[in-house]
Amino acid sequence: MTDPKESKKRKPSSKINDYARFTGIGFQMIAIIGLGSYGGVKLDESYPNDYSLWTIVCSLASVGIAMYFVVKQVTDFSNRNNE
Repeated sequence: MTDPKESKKRKPSSKINDYARFTGIGFQMIAIIGLGSYGGVKLDESYPNDYSLWTIVCSLASVGIAMYFVVKQVTDFSNRNNE
C-alpha cells in the first residue's frame, strides 16, 4: 500500500505552474485596473468636470472587479488543492 502522505506531495513542475498562475493573476489585475483607469480618463475628456469624477469612479470600480477575480481564482485554486 502507498502512504497517504506521499500522494499529497506536490511535484516540482506543479509548483512552477502555481507560480505562473499567480503571476498571471497579477498581470490580469494590472490590465483590468489599467483599462478601467484609461476608460475613466477618456470619459473625463469627453464629459469634463471639476473633480475628474469618471476617472475616480472607473478606477475604484476596476479595482473592485480585479479584487473579485483574484479572490475567485485563489478560492478555486485552494479548493482544488484540498480535494
